[in-house]
Amino acid sequence: MAEKNVLIVVGTLRKNGFNEQLAQRIEALLEGRANVSRLYYSALPLMNQDLEDPERPEVAAVREAVRQADGVWFVSPQYNASFPGHVKNLVDWLSRPLPGKGRDTAVSGGMRATVSGAGGRTATAEMRAALDALLAFVGAQVMTEKETGIALSGESWMSGTLTLSPEDEAALSAQAEAFLEFIA
Repeated sequence: MAEKNVLIVVGTLRKNGFNEQLAQRIEALLEGRANVSRLYYSALPLMNQDLEDPERPEVAAVREAVRQADGVWFVSPQYNASFPGHVKNLVDWLSRPLPGKGRDTAVSGGMRATVSGAGGRTATAEMRAALDALLAFVGAQVMTEKETGIALSGESWMSGTLTLSPEDEAALSAQAEAFLEFIA
């Protein structure tokens, strides 16, 4: 069986934020088992129907990256009990069909996805539930079971370095295994 293509979408804007560090850990878990790449989407304009036609190069690039992926793994912090606005903007662009081309040209339809996050005491539970719901609404097939939420330790908060407990490591490993099966 050919290796699958996993696209990682990081929802933090911080250069070495906790969720960036979590994404790096996920990449290490998938190494040698999948082709892993990152989706860089900071050049996307705010969703605006006036900007849809003609399709902008930065929008086309993001859509093509998602089209080429067998699975998309969102790794995001929690902002005010939800996901960051720039993640919503990305999903909005992915959910839009190409002008005049029909609904089935929206790349979110059928996209296989999962979500992880690192944050405070709730371990990003609200963000994961909200993003799961949004992704399902736009037609993605979302692997909600085995999603990993990391409640950052005091040590992590103090050092700025993501520290995973053995339980966190096991949960992340289980999510990686399940996601590889999910996209097979």
